[in-house]
Amino acid sequence: MIITELLEKNARFHGDNVSLVEINPANRPADHITWKEFNLIETAPNEKYRREITWKEFDVKANKIANFLLSRGIKKGEKVAILLMNCLEWLPIYFGILKSGALAVPMNYRYTSDEIAYCSDLCDASYLIFGPDFTERVDAVKNQLTKVKSFFYVGQDTPDFAENLDILSSYCSSGSPSVELSEDDDAAIYFSSGTTGFPKAILHSHKALINSCRTEQNHHGQTIDDVFLCIPPLYHTGAKMHWFGSLISGGKCVLLRGVSPEWVLRTVSEEKATIVWLLVPWVQDILDAIDSGKVKLSDYRLSQWRLMHIGAQPVPPSLIKRWLKVFPNHKYDTNYGLSESIGPGCVHLGVDNIDKVGAIGVPGYLWEAKIVRENGTETDVEEVGELAVKGPGVMKCYYKNPKATAEILKDGWLFTGDMAKRDKDGFIYLVDRKKDVIITGGENLYPVQIEDFLRTCDKIKDVAVIGLPDKRLGEIAAAIIELKPDVTCTEDEINEFCLGLPRYKRPRKIIFADVPRNPTGKIEKPRLREIYCGERLVESQTTH
Repeated sequence: MIITELLEKNARFHGDNVSLVEINPANRPADHITWKEFNLIETAPNEKYRREITWKEFDVKANKIANFLLSRGIKKGEKVAILLMNCLEWLPIYFGILKSGALAVPMNYRYTSDEIAYCSDLCDASYLIFGPDFTERVDAVKNQLTKVKSFFYVGQDTPDFAENLDILSSYCSSGSPSVELSEDDDAAIYFSSGTTGFPKAILHSHKALINSCRTEQNHHGQTIDDVFLCIPPLYHTGAKMHWFGSLISGGKCVLLRGVSPEWVLRTVSEEKATIVWLLVPWVQDILDAIDSGKVKLSDYRLSQWRLMHIGAQPVPPSLIKRWLKVFPNHKYDTNYGLSESIGPGCVHLGVDNIDKVGAIGVPGYLWEAKIVRENGTETDVEEVGELAVKGPGVMKCYYKNPKATAEILKDGWLFTGDMAKRDKDGFIYLVDRKKDVIITGGENLYPVQIEDFLRTCDKIKDVAVIGLPDKRLGEIAAAIIELKPDVTCTEDEINEFCLGLPRYKRPRKIIFADVPRNPTGKIEKPRLREIYCGERLVESQTTH
């Protein structure tokens, strides 16, 4: 089965049901305006607070996009880059590209002009679809994009070097294009994390996409009655592959263009969301807002909210225990994955394993996992080694990079670069990134373990631990600490708190500063090393 067939099935059997909703808090009407009155106000589509489409409309839009691309001579296997903020048009465009037989190539919305040019060239993009947020960046490098045949624009005020995709596709047939596709055909290219230098292009097949749907639904049991609140960026495999649970079940998805605690809770309440995928910083912000009285749970309808799950970075056990005290009726899951493994789910905690909070879990549905030593043999219980995974979502390769592919893919196993250990019950615990391990005086320090400890301090909002060069010990652990708002704390207080750690694990240097995270919630440790060590940015292979 091809993933586009799921969309067509939903259009046939649930055509009048709402498939996608876009909420844009920046355009929220004044509270004294009623919903009915607001709907009568004349506003441009991208200026509305709330927009929605049905499954039938979703499929029709995708067909029109596909037929337009085919009318422009697109060939099976060509690449179409997508550079859009989360919006109602995003997924119909993605599926339209797939239906045309081309490969969808989502790009990080934080890319600079140079990164846009680099990634477009790397993936051999023949077409580039972009929105108003990117006009200046694309304009700056349009003459360098020699492989791009046409620029298509989504929105109002089309720049003179592009054509308006909305207008042109509106004249095309709404029927499904007759392009033969198989599970083995190439489907999409995603990019490794762009926070650490120029990324690699990750090639996935249609088989990987459809199996991601099956894995997601198996883990979280989505039904047609579920409403999934999606906040992270759709260019990333995490957000999209969690949404695949809605696609396979025919459920509704709400795209929220805002991350404030008030807007998350308000949207859960107004849209009756049942499943919410959050990142660690957002969970922290929500809990802090509740604790401070900034938001009151009694102001919202939250009883239908059944599942909160987290992915994209190591999850502090103390944070989840704190969450479950506030939301005791929630199911919870941790999701681990890489863009190289088609996003989340190759390892997951499982909603019934709350007693194992702190673990990333067990191999996901249709997946295998193992932990290996440097010599390739499997580790014993509680022994640290490198995590490797195997399953139907493993990438085909790094596009045009056989050397990097050979380094990470071995006999069908994807070597993640993450250090992990397994307990006696078979649950896997993430210890740290292989290259983030700090070696101090011959001892291996795993920053995640130190970070988890420090996050139990009531004054700390976020923390990152990195290694700093040291003439005597080789490296020492430094803790970059971001305090909660309006909180004061001294280095001596932190050092006293760290007496709860073994001596060799205690940070030797304390730095009070913001902890930078990328759009998918990962701490930008290479950026911190560049700031505090003068270390040049190097490329990372994974995007958890």
